[in-house]
Amino acid sequence: METDMTQLKDLVALCNALGDPDRDLVLSAEGNVSMKLDDHTMLIKASGCSLATLDESNLLSVDTNRILSLLDGTPTDHEIQETYKSALMEPSEKMPSVEAILHAVIYDLAPVQVIAHTHPTPVNMLTCSMNAGLLVEGALYPDAIVMLGHRQVLVPYTDPGVPLAKAVRSSVVTFMDQEGVAPKVIYLANHGLFVTADSPREALQVTEMAVKNARILHGTLSAGGPNFLPTEQVERIDKRPDETYRRQALGFE
Repeated sequence: METDMTQLKDLVALCNALGDPDRDLVLSAEGNVSMKLDDHTMLIKASGCSLATLDESNLLSVDTNRILSLLDGTPTDHEIQETYKSALMEPSEKMPSVEAILHAVIYDLAPVQVIAHTHPTPVNMLTCSMNAGLLVEGALYPDAIVMLGHRQVLVPYTDPGVPLAKAVRSSVVTFMDQEGVAPKVIYLANHGLFVTADSPREALQVTEMAVKNARILHGTLSAGGPNFLPTEQVERIDKRPDETYRRQALGFE
């Protein structure tokens, strides 16, 4: 499937925005971004390149079905490398991000178009702490509910690659069975943040809100602890017609 040039431009712009040092979301070659092209193809950042300076040449088209085949067993590091090479839709000396399989798993489960993975300092201050569970314990204020959803996912630390992909698959399946929708935010303990979205613009906005939410949560810990909204208020905000309208205006629905 050919990539729409506007989509490609928007994806590069998202990568560069996420890599902006002033945002403190990633350093050096950290993080990865992808876009679903069709049911078995995605564009994903090449391993080892910087989001801040990424251009079109650093986005690789990958066969997601071939990568997903790794989930059927316990592949060696060499087998994973060979499968990643064979999954490239066009010959390249570059390799897809090691977490390409995690992106492929999410696209296989959820009707989303863009995935952004970053390591924001405010988020990791919590994912690397004994209080990581607070990130998914409740909602603190209305805008977080509107943009992040009324629930998110926290995955315990797991070795990146195939083991992490399996853990995320299990957590996302459970979430979707319970909620009927895909999670907007997946926190990875001692690792970082995954955001799912329908557009590059939405992916950036959700990432920014997740970072703001982490900063606020961290601040509450020095002010007596978080005061989560009551469940009935969270559900009310999540379903209010005016908030639904606002999500639509933001391009979230």
